[in-house]
Amino acid sequence: MVKEMASSGKSRADENKAIRKQALRDQLSNGKHVEHVIDIANKLADFDAVLDSADIQRYKAAADIKLKLINKYLPDTKSIELSSDSDNPLTISVIERTIVKVKD
Repeated sequence: MVKEMASSGKSRADENKAIRKQALRDQLSNGKHVEHVIDIANKLADFDAVLDSADIQRYKAAADIKLKLINKYLPDTKSIELSSDSDNPLTISVIERTIVKVKD
């Protein structure tokens, strides 16, 4: 099977996935979900506002739902970069240990 490579060196499927992901990011951004969560946080942090426990529970539930939606499609991006140069090449060592139980 031959993968069709786009001009960027990525497969067509990878490019399409990136396009869909960016479209989803744009849609969520236009939906103002993040801004709504920030507004809720500001309302809860306003000590001058009088809120009863039902209001607080509704705000918390709305924020939780929006955060789950955001995290489902926009997960935290974490990466670890490993680099080396010709003077200090990157090496990977594997150590295998065997535990031997000695009979008495």
